[in-house]
Formats: sequence, C-alpha cells, structure tokens
Amino acid sequence: MSPPDTQMAEGPLSAARLAAANINPATGLATDYLNHFNEAIMLLEMVPVAPECIDDFMSWRPVSYREHFAHSRFKDRQIAIAAYDHADTAARETLEELADTMNAILSKTHDEIRRSAIKGSADALAARAAASLRPLVARAGAVINGEEETMSAQAMVDGFFKT
Repeated sequence: MSPPDTQMAEGPLSAARLAAANINPATGLATDYLNHFNEAIMLLEMVPVAPECIDDFMSWRPVSYREHFAHSRFKDRQIAIAAYDHADTAARETLEELADTMNAILSKTHDEIRRSAIKGSADALAARAAASLRPLVARAGAVINGEEETMSAQAMVDGFFKT
C-alpha cells in the first residue's frame, strides 16, 4: 500500500509526517482511536472489584473515529482526521465494521446491565463483554497497522448475541 494522498493547509501528509504523528503511513489510520474501546474494557474489567465503575461504564458512549479525534487531546488530531478521510478504503471499512460491532456489544451490555436486577449479574455481563471485545480491539489494531487481511467481523461476535 502507498501512503494516503492527503493535502492539508500545512502541506501533503507524507509517510514521514504520518509516522511522526503516530498514524500508520500504509493505512492512514491511528491506533489512538482504540483507546476509546480500551477505556470501556478497563471499566468492565474493574466492575467485580470496584462496582462503582458501573456508573462510569454507563456514561461511556460510542464515538466515531472522526468524533474521537475531534474531541481528543491527541496532538495531531487534525492530521489523523485528514488521513482518515483518505485512508486505505478496505482498512477503513474493516475498522468501521469492527467499531460498529464493538459499539453494538457495548450498547447491548449497557442495556443488559441497566435491566439487570440480580446482584452479581453485572459482573458476569461485564466479564463476557470484555472477553468478546479484547480480540476485536486486537484485530482492529492489526487492521490499523496493516497486519491483517480485511474481512467481516461478524463471525467473531455471533456467539455474543445468541445468548
């Protein structure tokens, strides 16, 4: 893959400029976006030992790649957004599909925790969601880093939605 052909007010986004901004030059994507999902996983993993983390998890909301960078403190957020707009199409589409899948798992978990009245069931729901999300985040990282062929994420989470 060649670097995205992207123009900004400061000039083109060369491979060197992307790399300096922690954006993969081959895909045009940044792993910083995954911090948003890692935050949710961390909160879910803490639920059994710190039940007050449920409140923090319940305030977590899905955001798109562009929204994440637009509202982040990421130094090169404008570069990340510009590069995303010109990123490798297959990688971007696969990342979006993975993000949609992770958001669906998190939304379903959010809804189930809200409906749950059984003490301890939040622990089990949180653990199951975190276990389902970890491989998806790893796969998204591989896509961002150009280390994985792009394909559907649906098979990885079918089991999560069957229960």
